[in-house]
Amino acid sequence: MTNEAPKGRLFLVVGPSGAGKDTLLAGAVAAEPRLHWARRVITRPEVAGGEPFEGVTEAVFAARLAARDFALNWQAHGLRYGVPRGELAPLAAGRDVVLNGSRAAFAEIRAAFPGLVLLHITAPVAVLADRLATRGRETRAEILSRLQRGNVMLPEGSPVIEIVNDASPMDGIARLLQAIRG
Repeated sequence: MTNEAPKGRLFLVVGPSGAGKDTLLAGAVAAEPRLHWARRVITRPEVAGGEPFEGVTEAVFAARLAARDFALNWQAHGLRYGVPRGELAPLAAGRDVVLNGSRAAFAEIRAAFPGLVLLHITAPVAVLADRLATRGRETRAEILSRLQRGNVMLPEGSPVIEIVNDASPMDGIARLLQAIRG
């Protein structure tokens, strides 16, 4: 028998813009207090909305990167993203952590955390377009560009749990929790 605490699982949540990742993550964390939603540092103003995140300038991000503050970092959509080391500390305490990640950075994230579970949240293109238009953060041209980028393929051989978020938020949250619990 060992005294070592059980390790938590890291769930990397990916999917196209408008799939509802933030909504589903917020609902899952509210319903399952054992889950920790890793708060990212992003080079955009916090007033931009969306998930809870820490908005910083490029200079602040670069300084934190140089200070090795991030366990993970990547670039996507013209922004830089970092996950502070402390945000992944709950794993060592046996808590599960959900991280809103990037399909483009998946290989690097998997290399750092080989046991991660990949959750791919998606929705039909018409649903994605409606959601992106409703949130009002982008022009029509930017929305079309995001929808075209939405076809990023996941690496071959990667086990993926697909969650289709095409119904109510409560249905999507239930599907996400089922994937995490299952």
